[in-house]
Amino acid sequence: MATALDQVRALIRDVPDFPQPGILFKDLTPVLGDPAAFRAVIDELSARLRGKGFHRIVAIESRGFLFGAPLADRLGLGIAPIRKLGKLPYKTERVQYALEYGTGILEAHVDAVKPGEKVAIVDDLLATGGTAAAAGELVRKAGATVGAYLFVVELLALHGREKLRGAEVDALLAL
Repeated sequence: MATALDQVRALIRDVPDFPQPGILFKDLTPVLGDPAAFRAVIDELSARLRGKGFHRIVAIESRGFLFGAPLADRLGLGIAPIRKLGKLPYKTERVQYALEYGTGILEAHVDAVKPGEKVAIVDDLLATGGTAAAAGELVRKAGATVGAYLFVVELLALHGREKLRGAEVDALLAL
């Protein structure tokens, strides 16, 4: 009998050569378009964080917002966005990081998280780990603690969790 996460896995589609040749993109938008699958993902994400003393969800642009916002709502927590360079209006901290196909810069408002808070960093997919590691660096710069990195999908062959130290790393699905 198929579980709800098996149904989620079946909805994820491969898009070859996106965003550039040689990359096999895992597209989760069909999961977002299926209310039962999306609900199952948010149910499972919240079950993995509930009761563990988190103060805030930190969501990574842009697909992390789609999972992080309903998760924060479900858990009764605030949400802090981590965005690409130049997207935030207030004073920011920034960090440069490596992608599997280049480099990028992430920013967070200087007051996005508070010193002493325990946060969960949420994104749709863990690939090489560079983006999530950069988000963790921003959280630590603000004086907060990363208690967990949580993903919908982890691409095991890329070994991204090796870059994420000092916190639990969890994914609903391993591909």
